[in-house]
Amino acid sequence: MSGLLALLDDVAALAKVAAASVDDVAAYAGKAGAKAAGAVIDDAAVAPKYVHGFEASRELPIIWRITKGSLKNKLLFLLPAGLLLSSLMPWLIAPLLMLGGAYLCFEGGEKILHAIRPHAAHAEAEEAVPDDPAHLEEQKAAGAIKTDFILSAEIMTIALSEIPDSGLAMEAATLAIVAIGITVIVYGAVALIVKADDVGLHMAAMGRLGLTRALGRGLVHSMPGFMKLLTTVGTAAMLWVGGSIIIHGLGELGWHAPEEAIHHVAVAVGHAVPQAVTAAVEWIVTAALDGVLGLALGLALLPVGTKVITPLWRVVTGGKKAAH
Repeated sequence: MSGLLALLDDVAALAKVAAASVDDVAAYAGKAGAKAAGAVIDDAAVAPKYVHGFEASRELPIIWRITKGSLKNKLLFLLPAGLLLSSLMPWLIAPLLMLGGAYLCFEGGEKILHAIRPHAAHAEAEEAVPDDPAHLEEQKAAGAIKTDFILSAEIMTIALSEIPDSGLAMEAATLAIVAIGITVIVYGAVALIVKADDVGLHMAAMGRLGLTRALGRGLVHSMPGFMKLLTTVGTAAMLWVGGSIIIHGLGELGWHAPEEAIHHVAVAVGHAVPQAVTAAVEWIVTAALDGVLGLALGLALLPVGTKVITPLWRVVTGGKKAAH
């Protein structure tokens, strides 16, 4: 009897450890996913463009194809690479993270430039459209998966940097949860965005109630504005996250002046407002200054990106860089 009780006690202890591990994995995954917000929002804002111009019946199959490609990118390539990096060359994570942050700043700066000069951006984005829809679908899906690889690499590197030293199994589980969770959220949202017009049109045409038809028309009319808002939020998030990554990375490399200067400004502004909103104001000021630095860096990187990175990207992808 005592042996059975001891066994049950051991099982209960193991269950507690397992439950704690699950909680830790969930906490690490949530923190890593929040830190990767800039790349995640950018991914959600960009992906709907890959199904633009296709028949409605082909939109969800294309998104599902891109989703599977994204999971393959994260789970089969980037997750093992991240674990090897963490085990063998952990010192390389910070420089790679800063490289990803610089890329986010570059993308944000490019979007700002395109917003200022839309005609130039439109001319750059024009591509020859193949006559064969199946070939076009193949081309668009392949391009989306290649673009996803870069964004996924940023997300996984950010996630890896947020996981404390916790053992190979814990890191693998956390990265897997981040990979699957973010992919489901991003492409689930993309599917909803892409089909929102069709749902609105169906409600407007087939709704039995006037309110239903009005809601359908409102949904259709609101989607262009929603896409612009999503793009704007995505750009701001990229600049904020990219800038904060660079500033934090500089601090880890020994140059603390930018991080300390931003902290002092945020604290000074926080002291000038009521105490109830001090923390929120300090966070907003810090994020805004990170974003300003990110924008400055992104604009500075534009000549390098357009003259070096973009031509190399076109060689790798076999065509023009997907317009963001």
